[in-house]
Amino acid sequence: MAKTPTGLTAADLFARNREWAADMVKEDPDFFNDLASQQAPEYLWIGCSDSRVPANELLGMAPGELFVHRNIANVVVHSDLNSLAVLQFAIDVLKVKHIIICGHYGCSGVHAALTNTRVGLADNWLGHVRDVRDKHGKYLGNVAGKAASDRLVELNVAEQVINVAQTTIVRDAWERGQPLTIHSWVYGVHDGLLRDLGITVSSFAEIAPKLEVVLQGYLEGGAK
Repeated sequence: MAKTPTGLTAADLFARNREWAADMVKEDPDFFNDLASQQAPEYLWIGCSDSRVPANELLGMAPGELFVHRNIANVVVHSDLNSLAVLQFAIDVLKVKHIIICGHYGCSGVHAALTNTRVGLADNWLGHVRDVRDKHGKYLGNVAGKAASDRLVELNVAEQVINVAQTTIVRDAWERGQPLTIHSWVYGVHDGLLRDLGITVSSFAEIAPKLEVVLQGYLEGGAK
């Protein structure tokens, strides 16, 4: 794929949009008719707003196949009505079967939280990631630099799995027997590959033992 030139005007973006739409119709004449008729994704992606992490593209999914929520450092907290509304709509209305919590290595927000770097208003939001850093400090003590930042990316994903599982939305879904699995993934912007942290859960009781395996591995494995 050719690199997008810098300095594009709004007119340039509209022209690129028309070209893209024409290419989609050329490939599949019914593409937009089918897309307009329904939205039935099986997956909710909760990821970072970073422009280098395009959810649909890296999964090889077309529009309509993935419901997406993104924010700085892929955080889900119980006071954020935005993420809770997305979660509720995805589970109760769209009936998604999978929730993917995906962080990414090289996350600027996580690095800022790790190093107490001030970035502005977003510092208030990144306080949630600093909480993860402080809660799991002993798992960061045997790494430094990039390895520590990568470790916190993973710990943050693990913590968000817990946060999502603790919501009334998810717990109600599990209690009524709705099939729903939460996944813990990390994306490598350096190689385009996804990693599974191993905290894949379909009930709240599954979290603790799987999380323990991951955390114990940090203590035994040391630096990555």
